[in-house]
Amino acid sequence: MKSWPGVATLVVLTLTLGACAAGSAESAHAASGGMLSQLLLGFWHGIIAPVTLIVEIINHFWPHALPWRLHLYEAHETGVPYDVGFYLGLAGGPPVVWSSWSRR
Repeated sequence: MKSWPGVATLVVLTLTLGACAAGSAESAHAASGGMLSQLLLGFWHGIIAPVTLIVEIINHFWPHALPWRLHLYEAHETGVPYDVGFYLGLAGGPPVVWSSWSRR
């Protein structure tokens, strides 16, 4: 029963951070904020790419199964800083973190 607060915190944190996923209005607004915001947004989208890929697949095969529509990549109002951040996020995202945790 001790893990319940930890799980609740993780769920709230995931939902909060997922609010700026690619394809949302908040993401498009953040992408128009300049080079640094594009870089950081691309980095974030690269980190959460495995999750958004799963959501996109679910939305493709079962269109009304989830209440939201996300995209893997922000296509509007982005530039080179977003692309660099996205690939850095993919390269340094969950697989790197998981591999470092599994070695401990």
